[in-house]
Amino acid sequence: MRVELDSTEVRSTPRPTLSVIDAISMIVGIVVGAGIFKAPSIVAANVGSELAFLLIWPLGGLISLIGALCYTELATAYPHAGGDYHYVLRSFGRDVGLLFAWARLTVIQTGSIAILAFVFGDYAKELLPLGDYSSSIYAGVAVAVLTLLNATGVKQGKLTQNLLTAAKVLGLLLVFLVGISFVAPIGTKSSASSLGGFHGLAMIFVLLTYGGWSEAAYISAELRNVRRNMKTALLVSIGIITTVFLLTNLAYLRGLGLEAISQSDAVAADLLRRSFGEPGAKFISLLIAVSALGATNGTIFTGARTNYALGRDFPLFSFLGRWDQRANAPVNGLILQAAIALTLVLFGSFTRKGFQTMVEFTAPVFWFFLLLAGLSVFVLRRKEAEVPRPFRVPLYPFTPLLFCLTSVYMLQASLSYTGVGAVVGVAVLLAGLPILFLARRR
Repeated sequence: MRVELDSTEVRSTPRPTLSVIDAISMIVGIVVGAGIFKAPSIVAANVGSELAFLLIWPLGGLISLIGALCYTELATAYPHAGGDYHYVLRSFGRDVGLLFAWARLTVIQTGSIAILAFVFGDYAKELLPLGDYSSSIYAGVAVAVLTLLNATGVKQGKLTQNLLTAAKVLGLLLVFLVGISFVAPIGTKSSASSLGGFHGLAMIFVLLTYGGWSEAAYISAELRNVRRNMKTALLVSIGIITTVFLLTNLAYLRGLGLEAISQSDAVAADLLRRSFGEPGAKFISLLIAVSALGATNGTIFTGARTNYALGRDFPLFSFLGRWDQRANAPVNGLILQAAIALTLVLFGSFTRKGFQTMVEFTAPVFWFFLLLAGLSVFVLRRKEAEVPRPFRVPLYPFTPLLFCLTSVYMLQASLSYTGVGAVVGVAVLLAGLPILFLARRR
């Protein structure tokens, strides 16, 4: 039986309402999340010198820039609310496209939302504890409230994102000023022998910290003059992110030293505590909470766009393909995404290791499909050579090939690092095969 839908829901599509500033704010807000406050200690423990510790951050930015160039070609040639789901579907067919959409719905995007929500909860409880399950309570409330903001309209969602992104970038610059101006420098006593020289694990966490720039593809249908502005948004965003990360780690290094960073569980809090005592530690807890909240909001915003594209392409999920004209948002996609993310928050609260559990759950599946998106540059140039490409990846085919090789390395490394968590994530992905069978029958 065919269900008749309201005409405004069926016919309405995303409108180009986002400016370049909105897009930059969204990308920076997603990437500059919790990683910059957690990854530096692991990176410091796996490099052999202070110089290597500083250089590895712009190297991560360069690798991200290579990926951004590939995505710019795809996004300007195929502006679509489905983002890289749309590229994978065009390149490898409906079956692989459906599995990708299933992965984002159940593993990648919802897992990322839960990760960031748990980071927000971990630091919010330092400011106002609510009992044994403070982190989970704060995480659940963050998912629910931010979803509601986005469901009431894209204007409210992007305004929230712009404010949160501005707050976190200014706060991180303040951390840099504190580390440079108010803390006496610590001389290094570390050496390559004491801290190890294996850079592979360090790069894993650097690239995890940079992760999220690819979400720009999901706003391509809502970005004004996308064929010109997407390149600007991605390149400027990567530049801002790389600069912020480098300055922040320079402040860590000057104020604490490489060995102290490698042994710290909360490097930013330790830096401000050294200068301003507990009030400084409280301030950084507030900053991290705001930073994680901004990244959560951006991830909620972009994630629902894949669900919308899934509903447009597959009748089995047609209820997700409704675009609310009044809110200018995929409200059904937002609601389902929130329900799954809240389920993962509940799961993480039972394991008592919410953040770690979600990282293990998402990483391998994420890098596998990012590899497919990179391969789409080659496939679509061959299959659809007649499609206009306002931007072409420079130094083709070497640039996208390097991006694909990086994705293969990260896939292998994440499988090795995550262990059992990777098995669970892959199992959830494979659970999409029966869904694929049903979608074929429909």
